[in-house]
Amino acid sequence: MAAEAKKDGIWETVKTVVYALLIAGVFRTLFFQPFWIPSGSMKDTLLIGDFLFVNKMAYGYSQYSCPFAMCPFSGRIFGSEPERGDVVVFRHPVNNTDFIKRVVGLPGDTIQMTDGVLYINGEAATLEPVDPFSEIFEPQGPVSNRPRCSNSPVGEGAECLKDRFIETFPDGHQHSVLNIADDSFADNTPVFTVPEGHYFVMGDNRDNSQDSRFPRSIGGVGFVPYENIIGRADRIIFSSAGDRMAYFWTWRRDRFFQAVE
Repeated sequence: MAAEAKKDGIWETVKTVVYALLIAGVFRTLFFQPFWIPSGSMKDTLLIGDFLFVNKMAYGYSQYSCPFAMCPFSGRIFGSEPERGDVVVFRHPVNNTDFIKRVVGLPGDTIQMTDGVLYINGEAATLEPVDPFSEIFEPQGPVSNRPRCSNSPVGEGAECLKDRFIETFPDGHQHSVLNIADDSFADNTPVFTVPEGHYFVMGDNRDNSQDSRFPRSIGGVGFVPYENIIGRADRIIFSSAGDRMAYFWTWRRDRFFQAVE
C-alpha cells in the first residue's frame, strides 16, 4: 500500500511537471517570444546581454510570429499598427535574421537625417544633451565585440564614452539616443518616403546600427514590411554583462524587469 501510494505520488508529480511545461510552451508560443540582445545597436535603451520577451500579440500574428502550421500566409491576422517610438523585433527581409530597432517612420512619412538630426515629415526632432553614456572598453557578451567610443582611442579597460541625448519626436515621444561621430554617412541621408505597408526603423546607438538608413544590398534592412514584424519589446526580464548567464557576478540586477521606453 505504501509503495503504491508513493508510486502514485511520483506519477502525480511527473504529470504536474509535464502539464506545467506544456502550459509554459503554449504560453510562449502564443503570446511571447524570448529575445536576447547580441549587439550594441540599441544602446543605451538595450544593452548586450539584456534578455526580454517580445509581445507577439501587440500587432497580431504574421507568417513569422503565428504559432500554427496553417499560418504561412501573406499579411497579418488580428493586427494593429505599430506606433512611432515602439521598439520592435522583426524578421530581416533578406536573410531572415531577427533584428530589434525603434520605429521612426510610419507608412507615408518622409524621413531624413541632416547633421545627425532626425527629420520626420520635414520637422526636426529635438536633442537635449544629458550625461554621456559610459562603459568599459573591453569585449562584451559571447561575441566579444568591443564598443565604439567618441573619446577614441582608449586602451583596454579604460572608460569608453558616447554622447547621449534625449530625443523628442515631433509627436512628443521621448527616448535616449547615443552619438559617436558627426560625419558618418548615416548622419546625412537623402529623404526617404516610407511606402504603404512598411516602416522605417533605426537603432538608438545611431552611429552603430545597420538599419533602414542603409539599403539591403550593403547589410541594412531598408523599409520593414508590416508582415515581417514579430512583436513589440515591452520589458527587460534579465540582464547579464558576462558571456555566460550562469556568471551571477555579472548580472545587472538594476535592469531586471525594467520597462523598454
